[in-house]
Amino acid sequence: MATQPQAAAEGAGDVIAARMRALMVRAPMAVGFVKNAQFEVVSEQFNHLFGHGDDTDLGGQSTRSVQVSDPSHQSLLERSHAAFVSGKPLDDEVEFVRRDGSRFWGRLQATPVHWDQPGGEALWIVDDVTVARQQRMQPTWTAKHDVLTELANRREFERRLAEHVGSRRHEPVSVLWIDVDKFGEIVAGMGAEVGDHFLYGLGQLLITKVRASDLVARLEDDHFAVLLPNCDQHYAEIVAEKMRSGIAAYRLRWGLHRTRVKACLGVVQLQTSLESVDAVLGAAALACTEAKASGGDSVRVFISAGAFEELAG
Repeated sequence: MATQPQAAAEGAGDVIAARMRALMVRAPMAVGFVKNAQFEVVSEQFNHLFGHGDDTDLGGQSTRSVQVSDPSHQSLLERSHAAFVSGKPLDDEVEFVRRDGSRFWGRLQATPVHWDQPGGEALWIVDDVTVARQQRMQPTWTAKHDVLTELANRREFERRLAEHVGSRRHEPVSVLWIDVDKFGEIVAGMGAEVGDHFLYGLGQLLITKVRASDLVARLEDDHFAVLLPNCDQHYAEIVAEKMRSGIAAYRLRWGLHRTRVKACLGVVQLQTSLESVDAVLGAAALACTEAKASGGDSVRVFISAGAFEELAG
């Protein structure tokens, strides 16, 4: 007969198991648990992604069943092990095969359930990136986008900005310049790979702070810019402050690595005295430099040559 503590523990275990089953059925993502190169339990979405349904389940099958060949499967196992042992998750694009033999490209994010047991159970999350990968392979896409962050690149940003500089249209247009504070320390302390993942995540964060009509770009290194059509200085300041606070609250979690940063932003509304793309970007960058000089984690607005307005961070 079970003791009261044992009964309580078993009851808690049943509750956790029930929650897990509900989560795996309802989770809007393809997620699964893997151990010893075998799927332990997978979500309904995971099954559907690989061509399984109510009558079949990947649970209990080898991870080789979704790989295109033995060598590719072995390579994936080796890459996963190497990443886990070094305290990092695996984040890679892998060609998978469905139950019917068709293939697709998936972004696999894999991480150990327990970091102190890198050879134990792992969590897999898979997203179908076939279309996105095809787009990235197009010359027109690579000419306009930054490969690392998948944002617009400097060339595309300047082209779009040029459409507004000197325009006779009366709608206001503003530009933000974003510079991450002390980003070099992250790269020096954690490595370039962690820095790259931070920049990608930061780019995705910035997109959530703007409208669909706005353009977010990575200009170089840890410098970003935002084009805000039909947006005057007042509203550009509001957007800049949302971005500043969002960056300050952003946490980079990459394997065992944890870090946070802050950023400075420069704001400028297009004006007749700024007659070129370089002049506009220079004004925004100068305002950002003033923000950095004030101690960082702040926003400055370019008013005119030599004049700035501070927006407290």
